[in-house]
Amino acid sequence: MRRANVWRVWVAAGVLATAGYYLLPADGLAANLFYNAIGLLATLVILLGVRVHRPQRPHVWYWLSAGQAASVTGDLIWEYYRYVLHQEPYPSVADVFYLGSYPLLAVGLWLLVRDRERGAGLADAVMAGIGLGLAQWIFVVHPVAASSAASGLSGIIAIAYPAADVLLLVMLARLLTTRGGTTLSTRMLGAAAFLLLVTDAAYLVVSLHGGDTDGDMFSAGWLLGYVLWGAAALHPSMAAPAAAGSRPERIGWAQLVLPTGCALLAPAMLFVPQVGDVLDRIAIGASSAVLIALAAARMAGLMRQVQGQSAALRQLALHDDLTGLPNRRHFDQVLTDAAGAGRPRIVFLGLSGFKDINDEFGRPVGDRVLTVVGERLLAAVPDGGFLARLDGDEFALLVPGDMPAEQVAHRILAALTAPVPAGGHELFVGVHVGLAKAAEPVEALRRAERAMHAAKKTGEPYRHWSPVLDERDGENARLGAELQAALHAGQFRVHYQPIVAVPEGRVVAVEALVRWQHPQRGLIEPARFIPVAEQTGLIVDLGAWVLRAACEQMVRWRAQHGADAPDRMSVNVSARQLARPQFPDAVAAILTTTGLPPTCLTVEVTETAVFGGGHAVAALHRLRALGVRIALDDFGTGHSSLGLLHTVPVDVLKVDKSFVDRVTEAGRHAVIAKALIQVSDGLGLSAVAEGVETAEQADALYALGYRLLQGYYYGRPAPSPDLLTLHPTVRV
Repeated sequence: MRRANVWRVWVAAGVLATAGYYLLPADGLAANLFYNAIGLLATLVILLGVRVHRPQRPHVWYWLSAGQAASVTGDLIWEYYRYVLHQEPYPSVADVFYLGSYPLLAVGLWLLVRDRERGAGLADAVMAGIGLGLAQWIFVVHPVAASSAASGLSGIIAIAYPAADVLLLVMLARLLTTRGGTTLSTRMLGAAAFLLLVTDAAYLVVSLHGGDTDGDMFSAGWLLGYVLWGAAALHPSMAAPAAAGSRPERIGWAQLVLPTGCALLAPAMLFVPQVGDVLDRIAIGASSAVLIALAAARMAGLMRQVQGQSAALRQLALHDDLTGLPNRRHFDQVLTDAAGAGRPRIVFLGLSGFKDINDEFGRPVGDRVLTVVGERLLAAVPDGGFLARLDGDEFALLVPGDMPAEQVAHRILAALTAPVPAGGHELFVGVHVGLAKAAEPVEALRRAERAMHAAKKTGEPYRHWSPVLDERDGENARLGAELQAALHAGQFRVHYQPIVAVPEGRVVAVEALVRWQHPQRGLIEPARFIPVAEQTGLIVDLGAWVLRAACEQMVRWRAQHGADAPDRMSVNVSARQLARPQFPDAVAAILTTTGLPPTCLTVEVTETAVFGGGHAVAALHRLRALGVRIALDDFGTGHSSLGLLHTVPVDVLKVDKSFVDRVTEAGRHAVIAKALIQVSDGLGLSAVAEGVETAEQADALYALGYRLLQGYYYGRPAPSPDLLTLHPTVRV
């Protein structure tokens, strides 16, 4: 049989045994021994439940078992007096055990609920105990005391029984008013205690009014109480931890009705006809006073609880969950208060490289990095400063007093120089700082953030805000709007610059370069509008237009000049274009519609565009599979140029102009230029030297081994370059 169902069998057997008790001869020895056997079994069943379920607090159940054992012992002693000695003494030793069972049960119930809800729950229990105890006093204790006033010890014993019931009544009220976490086991304990109290009260009331108490009319209540004590111990929920009921989930009817009803019992007693003597009225008045005091204490506790919850909610609302630092809402409040006393100075911090950490190592590692960074920043904050995490990897600091903002910036930069340990890795996180102040809080924060982004863009550790930054932003915003209109209005032009093979001087390829023919400002160079197009995302549409126009032009040249036409057309492609998964398909569609063979197209990409790998490198592999050649532009200026040659499918290296400018001078520039042509030859790649402006540079490059040159010396970008005339050759 499963342990979970044992208690059901016990309850069923107990109910049947209670019914069977009444089948035995009334008030006979067999019936009394059968009654005692049920009580003894209940005592043993409680111990069995402790052994089977092994609760965290077994002592609770030992006290309850002891209470049951004391009651059964009292019954057995009474049976000895009655059936062996043929005596019915009152009081007797049996009364000692009967009365001793109540405090034992009360201690067990008190231990059961003491670790549960406190405060308002305890006040509810005391209020319920006083109200019900007052009723017990009016209807039972006082009448019993009055009728037994002259009886000496027997009178004391008579009063002790209802007094013990009052003690158990308070524990029962405490159990019933416990909020949340009650189990079926605790509810059965409450039902057992309730049956004991009701049966005791009925027995006393009947005996007080001269009724017959020798029969078995009260035995069912006590027997079913025994059954419930044992069932509570056998139920698996008796092993539930004490903390299960420590957090309120909801307020039930017992927590609302029981204390309120019991508090109203005191004034209601004034309307009971038999309440007339001074002692009863004193009890009612004292109970009412205590109930009022408890109600006031309960209200005060409730207010403290609400205030505590309000403070906790405020803490949650104004602080960041991850780092524990104040959040943007809190920072805005403090900043607004500081603005009332002057022009607040703000240090705005933005981490660099954090997105890569999140992408490569996962969010848990990223969260740990932010936590450590927050701790280091907090340690670097000067006295009086206020640090907050605004969003993601951005923090802000309100600079205190007259401390120079640059000094604060240096402290912050120094705090983040060491690598951050996270997820078993030592990770470096850079930081860029923006400094600003303004009378308006929102404006001060905006300026500091703008300065931080400017510092991040230029690579500076920190930067002060200046009006130039806003002017540039405003100009870029206007330029972005004009770019959109210019693209639809057809204001862009494609110019072509020749790439010449030496020593023969023939144009073997051309590079397509976009220009903006503005209706008012004339021809705008790419350096002015390409960065804005990158920021706004217009570079994708603009790049697609340039690619189509260049392919169409190449087709026309091939039809016009035949074998004398350039072999290839080079088109620059941005990182945003490469990041689009559909970019290779778009290139293939343009080649198909224009009729240009894929081998006649060279796609030029920068090292930074493919440094991160991912979609960019995958796109280049797909283009290479089509037959399109890949050129690595500005080669030698990136962070990992040689490493890229292992991962990126490259056909052409375009050596950056910075290595060409001083190639005629002895020194490192000539050495680097020579090393790059050796790398190119060793890997079987073509090398194009960019930015050739003089014959001396062309001669020096040729002497180093370069055979493809490009620059102003051979022709500036033009809409219709001279493709057939041989260009100046080198002096071999």
